[in-house]
Amino acid sequence: MIGYVAPGYEAVREEFEAQACGGSALCVLRGGEVVVDLREGWRDGARTRAWDECTLVNVYSVGKPVIALAALLLVDRGLVGLDDPVARHWPEFRTTASVRHVLTHTAGLPVFPVPRDASAWSDWELLCGDLAAAEPEWPPGTVAAEHALTYGHLLGELIRRVTGREPGAFVAEEIARPWRLDLGFGLDAEDQERCAELEVRGADWPDNGQSEPDSMRVRAVANPEGARDLAVVNSSLWRTAVVPAVNLHATAAAVARFHAGLLAGGELDGHRLISADLVTEMTSAHFTGFDHFIGQETTWGLGVQLERDGTWGMGGLGGNAGWADPARGHAIAYVTRRLGGFRRVDALDAAISSVRLLS
Repeated sequence: MIGYVAPGYEAVREEFEAQACGGSALCVLRGGEVVVDLREGWRDGARTRAWDECTLVNVYSVGKPVIALAALLLVDRGLVGLDDPVARHWPEFRTTASVRHVLTHTAGLPVFPVPRDASAWSDWELLCGDLAAAEPEWPPGTVAAEHALTYGHLLGELIRRVTGREPGAFVAEEIARPWRLDLGFGLDAEDQERCAELEVRGADWPDNGQSEPDSMRVRAVANPEGARDLAVVNSSLWRTAVVPAVNLHATAAAVARFHAGLLAGGELDGHRLISADLVTEMTSAHFTGFDHFIGQETTWGLGVQLERDGTWGMGGLGGNAGWADPARGHAIAYVTRRLGGFRRVDALDAAISSVRLLS
């Protein structure tokens, strides 16, 4: 294990060491300053390349707030209204869903409607065309179901239609560059060399036999093929594709800094991306009810999930997470290549929350 902890955070170091899994990193910022920056293990299954501060991880749904913020930049600039029908900007889009519905996972389009193989991940227009022609599962705005795979294409195509720029490039130029975040969609060859090789923690992950084959949870992540297949997600096909719902590749520090910028009201290191008022709206409750993908009562903001303890952020399939704790001023990220559940995140969260803050 390598890294730094500020005085008072020693218990976090101990818990991180206890949760070591052969490849992970934890970063915590308070007031924009690093108080925890730890890493352990290797980038590859063969254990030949040590994990370093530049290691990129496919963090799955932890990337959803990033593409949500990209869409909200258009709202802040007056180019898009939260209650605009998506079809106002994307004429081929057939449903009545609004931009707000998409941001809150209530658009009724949690499933790509046409069966596709893994090669479809590299065909942006094909998948967006499928969504544009789709019939919603429910009337938009009435039911929540996390749009596990479709979220990024819905928001990304909105961005493309309004700005004429590809969503991966928009995120790179408008978010990552000004905030100095080492993250992105659609990696080049050099960045692919920095990627961690994902592994499965248990032989029966990720379904664990708990979902019926025709359930929303299974249907929403089964098509196109490959989003949970290690042979796909560790491939160049996946890493070069732009799948903003689930294939953000990022360092732990980048995810933590992203949440620190939101926690500070949309400004980081002197670079304001979005108004503080819109950040407040982003991180406020817009829908509370049963989520048919998650399978429990959930509160959605505009791209983030709100918890009862006042924290907000997003977890990713397999145990990655990025979140903010406004009460303590913490912005937190945990990234791992060893996919499993959220037991490690819960233990680390408890250790971070136990820190006695003196000022």
